[in-house]
Parts: sequence; C-alpha cells; structure tokens
Amino acid sequence: MSVNKEVKRITTNTLQKMKSSGEKISMITAYDFSFAKIFDSAGIDVILVGDSASNVMAGHETTLPITLDQMIYHASSVIRGVSRCLVVVDLPFGSYQSNSDIALASAIRIMKETGAHSVKLEGGEEALDSIRKIVSAGIPVMGHLGLTPQSIYKFGTYTVRAKEEEEADKLRNDAKLLQEAGCFAVVLEKIPAVLAKEVSESISIPTIGIGAGHFCDGQVLVMHDMLGINTEFKPRFLRQYLNMHEQITGAVQKYIKDVKTSDFPSDAEQY
Repeated sequence: MSVNKEVKRITTNTLQKMKSSGEKISMITAYDFSFAKIFDSAGIDVILVGDSASNVMAGHETTLPITLDQMIYHASSVIRGVSRCLVVVDLPFGSYQSNSDIALASAIRIMKETGAHSVKLEGGEEALDSIRKIVSAGIPVMGHLGLTPQSIYKFGTYTVRAKEEEEADKLRNDAKLLQEAGCFAVVLEKIPAVLAKEVSESISIPTIGIGAGHFCDGQVLVMHDMLGINTEFKPRFLRQYLNMHEQITGAVQKYIKDVKTSDFPSDAEQY
C-alpha cells in the first residue's frame, strides 16, 4: 500500500530560515489556476498575485485601475492551483492608503475570500499604521520599497529609485521600520545593488529584489516578462527564459493553416 508523502508547505517561517541559511528565495507572479499549478509543481517558493495583473491581464497602462474584487478573483484562481508554495496577494491601489481600518478590511477580504497566505502593500513610514493593524489581526504582510508602481504619478517615471542620498537614507530607515512593524519580508524594486546589499544585511527579514541586484535574499519577476509572452518590456534587470510570444504565434499560425487547408482534423482526429 502506497502512502502519500505529505507536501511540505512553504510558510513565512520557511522564508526566514532560508535567509538565515543563505538559501535564495525564488518568487514569480501568477494570476490564474493553470500557470499557478505549473509554477508550484516546478518548485517555486513564492507566488505573488501581483497588481501587475492590471497591466498584463487587463491591458492597463498602470497598476492603478485594478480593483480589490478583481485581485480577489485572480488570487482565488491561483490558490486552487497550488499545494506547497506561499501565496502573497497585492493590496491594490485605493484599498489601504486612506486609513488603517480600510486597509485591515481589505486584507481580511483577501484572506477570507481567496484562501491566500499573506498580503503585500507598498510604502514605508507612511504605511506603518496599516501594516501594524493588519499584522495585529494575524495576517502576514510583505512590504515593498524603492520603485512603488502605485505611486507612479508621484514619481513621474519608472527610473531607478534611491540613487540620491536623501532617498537612500529614507529607504534604509523605512526597511527597519517595516521590520519593526511586523513585515515578514520586503520587496526592493529598482534600486542600486549596493544599497540593496546594505539593506539586506541591516534587517533580519528576507529581501526580495526586482532590479535590485544579486545581494537580495531572493528575486521576483513578472511571469509574462520572464516567459517572453510580453515582448515590449525589456528593462536591464529582466532575464527572458523563453520566447513564448514567438512559439505561440508559430503554433497558432500552423493551426490556422491546417484548418484552412482541411489538414485538421485528420481521419484519426474524428469520430
């Protein structure tokens, strides 16, 4: 009689142990059941249900338009596809900034309605009240510093952040504040590698980098960029592991040709 070996789930505690032992953390975005299942089976540590769904799934120019209801839909789909990795869900723009009570209500909805394991929100000192309130309700929070895409209209550009000493100092301080407020990890986006190294060594919680160099405790990429589905976005930090745009285009064109020439379906493919 075969005994099913229980799948060892990745938890926030697992990530902490990985940082302590020097094992890097792998994280990728996903927005639906099918890709989440593939990534989970492949052995990814963390799936981020990113508000980048606003761009790659809905075609918006920024992450701002996506709603809490839409994030809950994507997160619910992802959760049904995973059995071992940690799932983090972005709190979308407008669902936590106005006050900490609204932030907590949003986080509770995500946890109750999706079955996800944690939430992520952007900001440093200005987000502390919301982070503390969410954490005190027993919900794990991942922070996000550096380039914070929900603030794109404030920045006015997607360029590298914290190159100037004043902004770098704020980021160093914010990282410590996020740790003190109870965050279990923090994403560092598009900041100088030397600053990311300094921050990663100055706090005990894991740092996950995107365009922040190899000194972070882990890395995250958007699946559509990494798999070459989206071909327009080619920043320096992106390593493209597949060219799915080309492969899918070729496959669809072959399908069209086979349909047009009555090659598909063949005798063997009909009843």
